[in-house]
Amino acid sequence: MAERLVGRPAPDFTLETANGDGKDFGKVSLSDYRGKWLVFFFYPLDFTFVCPTEITALSEAAETFKGLNAEVLGVSVDSKHSHRAWINTPKNDNGLGQLNFPLAADITKQVARDYGVLIDEEGVALRGLFIIDPDGELKYQVVNHNDVGRSVDETLRVLQALQSGGLCPMNWKAGDKNLVAQ
Repeated sequence: MAERLVGRPAPDFTLETANGDGKDFGKVSLSDYRGKWLVFFFYPLDFTFVCPTEITALSEAAETFKGLNAEVLGVSVDSKHSHRAWINTPKNDNGLGQLNFPLAADITKQVARDYGVLIDEEGVALRGLFIIDPDGELKYQVVNHNDVGRSVDETLRVLQALQSGGLCPMNWKAGDKNLVAQ
């Protein structure tokens, strides 16, 4: 049985990255996001078919996330060099084009393992999305089959619900009232 992550400190990480500009490399740690919300998502592999739809949609929404004091970080088991090559490949050739956030390289697969999304038999990650609060607590996780992409709108809705600080009923949207406990 998988260990529960939600409500606990997010597993720490330090990973090499390919910057979204497709030029430079960097390094990122969980501690770099202290004081901000982090939308941390895993995808299976570079140069696949569902992944670019998610990554580019999240990139297009990056300014909206920033307006909510949130950063976005994508990660797969590919190398930083593969990430950079994919960013530098044109979209019409199954590439990404420039991104508004970095892609991290989990070459050892340890971070995917720590977050419970590694498919050991295949050596790739499931589509896992985690929202980590400014204090480093994991507040939300969703993991799904690799055939199905995730929703930027739902990720934004959940982030805003978590930031509302209250009880949010089914289908809560930003601007809706929170429930009052009796």
